[in-house]
Amino acid sequence: MINIKFYGTGGQGVVTAGKVLSQAVSLYEDKYAITVPAYGHERRGAPVNTSIIIDDEPVLVNSFVYKPDYVMVLDPGVLIHKVNVGAGITEDSILVLNAESDEVIDKFREFGFKTIYAVDGTGLALEHIGLPIPNGSMLGALAATGLVDIESIEKAINYFFGKKAGEKNGKAARAAYENVKKA
Repeated sequence: MINIKFYGTGGQGVVTAGKVLSQAVSLYEDKYAITVPAYGHERRGAPVNTSIIIDDEPVLVNSFVYKPDYVMVLDPGVLIHKVNVGAGITEDSILVLNAESDEVIDKFREFGFKTIYAVDGTGLALEHIGLPIPNGSMLGALAATGLVDIESIEKAINYFFGKKAGEKNGKAARAAYENVKKA
């Protein structure tokens, strides 16, 4: 069982990213997944998180993830809201971060992450879809960790968003996959 936690702010597609990842592994990798979002009446810009559980067997638990193997942060600004993105991690937990700056990466390293994959997901989203919504690009960065194939992510993005938006988001995912750096 692989436990994943996505963090970001309202309007970035955090919940959508969880759904797309679940579809990618369920439809294209012959695995099982469940997505459990944590949000309510929050406004755009408020902290949001989503839990995803992936397994080779049917996932019979329907709960939040408390000990993540992977953490993805779509907005490093969650730190302003005092979100503890390191809650429950182990020494083997992997962070996928929407940031390029060494200063920002070091700030997240303070949570105890030893392995960090970083990319300018927002910049790639702006370049490819024309909007600062990094969910597609960050899923490409997540694929660079080896958790899921980039082709599965691209197919799921196209399936979820449809032809026009899917193609643009798929290009953003591929660009992030190709440009992510292991920090």
